[in-house]
Amino acid sequence: MWTGVLFALAAGLMWGLVFVAPVMLPACPPALLTTGRYLAFGLLALPLALMDRRALRELKPADWWEAAKLSAIGNFLYYLTLSAAIQRAGAPLPTMIIGTLPVVIAICANHRNRVRDGQLPWLKLLPSLALIAAGLALVNRDELHHLQAGDGDFRRYAEGALLAIAALACWTWYPIRNADWLRAHADRSPRVWATAQGLVTLPMAVVGMAIVGVAHVAAPGVLTPEGYAFPLGAQPLAFVGLMLAIGLLSSWLGTLCWNEASQRLPTSLSGQLIVFETLAALAYAFTWNQRLPPPATLAGIALLLAGVVWALRIKPVKHAA
Repeated sequence: MWTGVLFALAAGLMWGLVFVAPVMLPACPPALLTTGRYLAFGLLALPLALMDRRALRELKPADWWEAAKLSAIGNFLYYLTLSAAIQRAGAPLPTMIIGTLPVVIAICANHRNRVRDGQLPWLKLLPSLALIAAGLALVNRDELHHLQAGDGDFRRYAEGALLAIAALACWTWYPIRNADWLRAHADRSPRVWATAQGLVTLPMAVVGMAIVGVAHVAAPGVLTPEGYAFPLGAQPLAFVGLMLAIGLLSSWLGTLCWNEASQRLPTSLSGQLIVFETLAALAYAFTWNQRLPPPATLAGIALLLAGVVWALRIKPVKHAA
C-alpha cells in the first residue's frame, strides 16, 4: 500500500508541471501546447518501445483500442481543455477545480467498483466533501475579488471555469478505466502500458499538428493567433525544451508511476491521492510567478488537504456481490 502511495506522490509531482506550461508560454495556443506535448510523448515512446517490444507484441487488438481511447480522452481532450482554461482564467482556478478530482473520482469509483474494491461509507465521506467545498470557496473568493476590482475579464474567467470542468470530466473517466485494465491484467507491466499509450498517441499528435497547421494557413485566428510563427512560436528553444520535458516527465514517467499506483491501490483510494498533483501545480505556479499564495488560497489548500486526509482515514467496507 505504501509503495502505491509513493508512486502516486511521484505521479503528482510530475503532472503538476503541465499546469505551469501554459503560464510559461502564454502566447502559445492551447492546440499547439496539446499537440506538441503528445508529439514529444509519442516520439519518446518509440525508443522505449524497443526495450519492451516482446511484451508489446503480447497486447491484443482490444488492448490497443483501449489504449487509444484512454489517450484520446485522458491525454488529448483533457490537456486541450485544461491548457485553454489556464490561459483564460489563470492557473489558480483551473488548478483548484481539477483539485476536486480526489473526491469526484472517489464518489464515482465508490459506487462503480464497490464489489471489486469495497465501498467507503457515504456518511463518512460527507465531512471530506464539505471541507473541499469550503476550500474551493475560499480560493474562488480571492480570485473573484480581483475580477470585481477590475483586474480581470469575467467572461474569460467563466469560460476558463467551464473548460476546467470539461477537463475534470475527462480525467474522472480516465483513471477509472485505466485502473480497470491494470487490475484486470495484473500480470502486465505498468511500464509497458504507459509506453503503449505513448505509441497510440503519436499518430493522434501528428494528425492534430497537421490540422492546426492547415487551420493556421486557411483560418488564422481560429486555432492560432494571427501572425503566430507556426509551429514553434517566438520562443522555439523554450517550446521544444518544454514539450520534451513534459513529454518525458509528465506524460511517460507520470503515467508509469500512476499505473504502478493503480495496480496496487483501490481506485477510490488512488483517486484521492491526485491531490498531490494539485498541490504540486500550485507550488510550481506560485514559484514561477515569484509570489506567495494569498491567505485565502493558503486556507483553501489547508482545507483541501484536510478533506483528503479525512477521506484517506476511511476504510472500505466489503460489499456483497
